[in-house]
Amino acid sequence: VQLQASGGGLVQAGGSLRLSCAASGSISSVNAMGWYRQAPGKQRELVAAISSGGNANYADFVKGRFTISRDNAQNTVYLQMNSLKAEDTAVYYCSTGYYSWGVFHPTSWGQGTLVTVSS
Repeated sequence: VQLQASGGGLVQAGGSLRLSCAASGSISSVNAMGWYRQAPGKQRELVAAISSGGNANYADFVKGRFTISRDNAQNTVYLQMNSLKAEDTAVYYCSTGYYSWGVFHPTSWGQGTLVTVSS
């Protein structure tokens, strides 16, 4: 499965963006999907992940602001980002993956999409 992320752009602090991750094949059999981000000079970090059954988990720094969802019929995973902050500025990547002992592990990556939040 190849992944293509889109929806990034420039937004003012407090604004919203919706990222999409389109898969080249069916994701209905993919165990889990996730969104990561990488800011300049920092390591890539997990933002949110969602299981095949739709159970989602979030990093503390986005809880209550971001929502991950998946549409298996459209082979697409979304990340709705609200109340954006300057520190959310990063390249966002989607990934396939799996859960082990409640921890999400990525298995493949798509290309990223840049999100820039101006303060």
